[in-house]
Amino acid sequence: MNAITIRNLTKIYANGTKALKNVDLAVAEGDFFALLGANGAGKTTLIGIVTSLVNKTSGKVHVFNYDLDNEEDKIKAKKTIGIVPQEFNFNIFEKVQDIILTQAGYFGIEWKKAFPQAEMLLKKLGLWEKRNSTARTLSGGMKRRLLIARALIHQPQLLILDEPTAGVDVELRHGMWEYLRELNHNGTTILLTTHYLEEVEQMCRQAAIIKNGEIIHNDKVKHLVQFLEEEIYVVTVKEMRPLDKIKHFNPTIIDDKTIEVELSKKETLNDFIMQLSATGTIVTDIHPKEHRLEKLFLTLLKQ
Repeated sequence: MNAITIRNLTKIYANGTKALKNVDLAVAEGDFFALLGANGAGKTTLIGIVTSLVNKTSGKVHVFNYDLDNEEDKIKAKKTIGIVPQEFNFNIFEKVQDIILTQAGYFGIEWKKAFPQAEMLLKKLGLWEKRNSTARTLSGGMKRRLLIARALIHQPQLLILDEPTAGVDVELRHGMWEYLRELNHNGTTILLTTHYLEEVEQMCRQAAIIKNGEIIHNDKVKHLVQFLEEEIYVVTVKEMRPLDKIKHFNPTIIDDKTIEVELSKKETLNDFIMQLSATGTIVTDIHPKEHRLEKLFLTLLKQ
């Protein structure tokens, strides 16, 4: 069974903007799926229709076996979905724990069941110590995690994450990744939008790319990233050592703390780092020089 089945979905706004054009898309139950595209590509509109927040112009949408054209089915479908929006849309003057418990009430969950579930989520997401603080006192990353906790309080079968790690620091981002992997492993279907290709590679199995309201590519993530012919990485080191013993690579020394290296598909970053470490160089940071997701979009559009 699919968690989401979309057929010939079209959305035309009142001003004439055609946000979605005959979109076909299927997300299998239990999948960790990425929906990728530039701003304005149609991602948010598609998510809005799946969650019944936006009315479609035409086409068919099913969430699990529920037909969103049927009002009774639509109500049942909403109960299966947890949504983490891009924007913070909670009462910033309300206490963290109260925000979660209030959400539980919307789904008819009794307090005696909601409280331990809220405690578990807040602890998992590192917010338990802030449970009695008002939301406005939280950092941007903590607010993002609060959105995730709120979305999960009713234990949805489908979790939709619209750029969940925006504004979250590196350490917290990896912690969130681990929890999302755990959720998915336990059976929750996850649909993710993100601007970080690293996030897609780390967590997702399948990805679709949308451009101007149309799905232009839908494939396994491991196949998509193969379209990147080469990549340039920036490596920061604690202390520069001679690099003459490094073989099969041609690193460039930028300054006394920075190295750049271009890798083809046949070369691995791990091999380079191992050779670099063998020289006695201590690596403190590694990151791609370019925006890899944008580069992948441009590469695929040329296919």
